Amino acid sequence: QVQLVESGGGLVQAGGSLRLSCSASGRTFSTMGWFRQAPGKEREFVAAVSRSGGSTYYADSVKGRFTISRDNAKNTVYLQMNSLKPEDTAVYYCAADLGSVYYTVPQMYNSWGQGTQVTVSS
Repeated sequence: QVQLVESGGGLVQAGGSLRLSCSASGRTFSTMGWFRQAPGKEREFVAAVSRSGGSTYYADSVKGRFTISRDNAKNTVYLQMNSLKPEDTAVYYCAADLGSVYYTVPQMYNSWGQGTQVTVSS
C-alpha cells in the first residue's frame, strides 16, 4: 500500500525559509507534486518534479522562491521554500501516482499525504 508522509512544516516569519519533506513507501513514483490548500480555498498546484528529477515545474506564485527536488534512493521529495510570504500560509500536501500528463490538476493524482501546516507570520 502506498503511503506518503510529509514533514517539515511550522511557523516562520515572513522572509524566512522552510524545507518540506515527503517520504514515499511502496515504490518509486514517476512525477510527484506538492499542492497547498488555504482555509476556504481550493487545493492549488505548487510544484512538480519528474521521475529523474531533471524536469521541474512551478506555479507562477512560487517561481524563483521555491525549489522542488527528489532523492530516489530515499524515495523522498523535498520542497525548499525561501522568501516566504504570509500568503504562502496553507496546509501543504505531497501527491504521487500521477494518472495523466496534467500534473497541475490535483484530481489526476491517486495518492496523497496527510498534509503539513505552514504558517507565515507578517
